[in-house]
Amino acid sequence: MKQQLATMLELQNNMNTKVHANWREQQFEWYRAIWIECAELLDHYGWKWWKKQTPDVDQIALELVDIWHFGLSLLLLQDDSVEDIISRVESGFASPQESGDFAVDLENFTEQTLATKNFDIAGFARLMVGIKMDFETLYVGYVGKNVLNFFRQDNGYQDGTYVKQWGGVEDNEHLVEIVATLDTGSSSFADDLYKSMGARYKKLCQ
Repeated sequence: MKQQLATMLELQNNMNTKVHANWREQQFEWYRAIWIECAELLDHYGWKWWKKQTPDVDQIALELVDIWHFGLSLLLLQDDSVEDIISRVESGFASPQESGDFAVDLENFTEQTLATKNFDIAGFARLMVGIKMDFETLYVGYVGKNVLNFFRQDNGYQDGTYVKQWGGVEDNEHLVEIVATLDTGSSSFADDLYKSMGARYKKLCQ
């Protein structure tokens, strides 16, 4: 877990820096991004008592990955060392206890976010337990989305020259296929993924 957390913290800092070189001084409302994502997540879980709804677990997991991006940013802002942040995350993930009601756990997490404007690590871990999402799934999902975002930016996403359909298939689907061929436990996973995406993009789109 330590190496994976270190990798994710580095990737998040790099992405934030790409958005704004001095992102730490910009006072971006990371906590607001989290609670907005929580509202979207609840829609995927289902809350309307007047109609039948089935939780979309895959989509909930994607929303949790999005929240994790913002949570990592808040942790990085606290100016602790990477080692200290990793230790805090490990403690928060040590023994999460779900209430048995995912919607209530989500509301408690959202309430804590709004009250503290910070990242509730233990509350986030509780949400993962609620959908039986393990840390490896979080890691692979996070790195995949981070690398895809970088790849898009580096290949013309902002000026409109990026080709999202690679050989008629959306880049998200290629991402899933490529990840399945790589060693996600390797310390070079993110770099390997970026290089593999580049090779496939060049073959199909250039």
